[in-house]
Amino acid sequence: MAEPKQSTSWIPLESNPQVMNTYTNKLGVTSKWAFTDVWGLDEELLQFIPRPVLAVVLLFPITEKYEDHRRSEEAQIKERGQTVSKNVYFIRQTIGNACGTIGLLHALANNVENFELGDGPLKRILDETLPKSPDDRAKVLEGSNELAAVHEESSQAGQTAAPSRDQDVDLHFICFVRKDGHLYELDGRKPFPINHGPSDDVLKDSVKIVQQFMGRDPDNLNFTVIALAPAQD
Repeated sequence: MAEPKQSTSWIPLESNPQVMNTYTNKLGVTSKWAFTDVWGLDEELLQFIPRPVLAVVLLFPITEKYEDHRRSEEAQIKERGQTVSKNVYFIRQTIGNACGTIGLLHALANNVENFELGDGPLKRILDETLPKSPDDRAKVLEGSNELAAVHEESSQAGQTAAPSRDQDVDLHFICFVRKDGHLYELDGRKPFPINHGPSDDVLKDSVKIVQQFMGRDPDNLNFTVIALAPAQD
């Protein structure tokens, strides 16, 4: 399956927990959970992240080395197969620069049982898309003026000037979640979720995969890790 064709482009979302938390509220989610920065991947710094962590969002550079790995990984999975839980909610990304929103939706939709979900864009999107395929879910997102408006507002709320919606951005958001005892990598550019094996700690096990991302491009510093964890008073 080829990378999905992008029908339109949005303004990229900033990797900023405050922006993400405001965005989440605008989607109709009220909860005792919040996105927070992960300042380092060593065990001492990870201890500062409140537990349990529900999801990890990674912003990373799309480089030639990464693209080589992505194509190889996809080919290997198609050849040998993998088990993916039917409870994993996955969306293909067909909107340019919408990876931030797709990452948030993956984090929230796969943990919806932990939130108070009011009448808002997220509830309406989930009600319409739960029975659909990842590609058909993408079509619903393409047609959601409500979601586009929330994304547009959030993309202007960061600490840095928002780039043009037509700008070619080489940074990409993905999400890691735990479902039915396994860690899944959810990337709308890929044709399917990636099952990274058994997991009992989303943060600890996601960090192992993030370190592999960094190891493929050791001279690149453009990596940001954000956790969805209990909110601090």
